[in-house]
Amino acid sequence: MGSAQAPDTNPASSQSAHSGNIIGKVGAGKGISIVWVEATPGIAVAKPAKPFTFSQKALRFEPHILAVPVGASVDFLNNDSVPHNIFWPAISGNKKLSHSLGTFPKGQTRVFQFTAPGIVPLLCNVHPEMAAYLIVTPTPYLAETDESGSFKIADIPDGSYAVTAWHEGYKTQTKPVTVASDARVDFTLAK
Repeated sequence: MGSAQAPDTNPASSQSAHSGNIIGKVGAGKGISIVWVEATPGIAVAKPAKPFTFSQKALRFEPHILAVPVGASVDFLNNDSVPHNIFWPAISGNKKLSHSLGTFPKGQTRVFQFTAPGIVPLLCNVHPEMAAYLIVTPTPYLAETDESGSFKIADIPDGSYAVTAWHEGYKTQTKPVTVASDARVDFTLAK
């Protein structure tokens, strides 16, 4: 994710006396996958202190995929010499959550706070070849896989959870997991 990555958002202050890690692997196509813990009573979701950043450069979104917890603000920075219009037609298929940031020139930033979790396909109506994904997770417990599909979500209070995996062009998959020190969950995603 490079320079677009924001600080760690796992809320150490909400840890119970016992916590563990969820590790695993996502089998899908090339590139990264995003894995997160679904909303669970007792997990506090605090707004991250610093915004995350999506940049437009060389007629591309950088990064191509970014995951943030619900409540996060995202800075959309135009680093290109041409104007861009950033919009999303829906969040996880809900067209009522569509939004346009308008068209803005080089050097300007538009900020948006995402208050609904879901998959946000980002587009530019000035440059239809531009596309990216913002994954807004319902909890701050999330991870980006490495290129081999391996992931680790750290410092999760012991308990039972539902964990979801997403990969571009594949169907999401949710599985149950019980954390008692450490737990493992693997996914094989289908198109």
